[in-house]
Amino acid sequence: MAKYISLYSGSSGNCSVIEENGKFMLIDIGKSARITNTAIKEIGLDVKDLQGILISHEHADHIKGLNVFLKKLNVPVYSNAATLDYLANNNLVPPHIQLEDMSFAGHNIGDFFVKGFDTPHDSISCMGFNIHTKKGTKMTMATDLGCVTEDILNQFIGTDLAVLESNYDESMLRENENYPYYLKTRISSNRGHLSNKQFSLSAIKILKSGVKKFHLCHLSDNNNTPSTALSQFSLTAMQNDVDIEKELEILKANRRHEITVPTEF
Repeated sequence: MAKYISLYSGSSGNCSVIEENGKFMLIDIGKSARITNTAIKEIGLDVKDLQGILISHEHADHIKGLNVFLKKLNVPVYSNAATLDYLANNNLVPPHIQLEDMSFAGHNIGDFFVKGFDTPHDSISCMGFNIHTKKGTKMTMATDLGCVTEDILNQFIGTDLAVLESNYDESMLRENENYPYYLKTRISSNRGHLSNKQFSLSAIKILKSGVKKFHLCHLSDNNNTPSTALSQFSLTAMQNDVDIEKELEILKANRRHEITVPTEF
């Protein structure tokens, strides 16, 4: 079976692995090449088996390590045209790297088939991904989005694994004296990030469609904790008469500096 692994997750950097039979893809590289390469080795993979890199958008916590990571590799990078243009025009990828426009009709990447979809974020452009395996399983990931539209929600319906942002706790953000008003407004806007409540309400809808495996990603270090996010999900489930002990198989909150145990899908 295919496996999903978060190497690191949060505003200090994001990177995920999608692996099957030793072949794998990366989603974003938001920390240094050294940290990323070390994490890849720790989970028993070899960069020679890397089939492609998906980039959600151009913010530093998603591309910081990309240029150096690729200097000695020849692995294609996939995103939408606007993001790829930004990477190329700002020398954020080595000139020898093949940049592939992730058409919304779908793209074969090694042993995987990937379809992108738009997500609302204050970047040049931002994408979530549906990743299909040859065995017919699928995972869906969306990080850095200010709201969950009906189209985005539909992307998650029927998936085998849902990875969705749960960035901040509303009261923690509101009471954070170190964050100026404009930053709080940006984070909580429809082109910012998802709160724990927004994640939870969307996840309950996804859960009711039959999805039983969830990862919470991109948790804020200053305005959230894993226990806070998971507690909000439990509360929302109870308010919606959902017994998560019966309905869920996996519920994990990805950590900033920790590699997750692989989740099969």
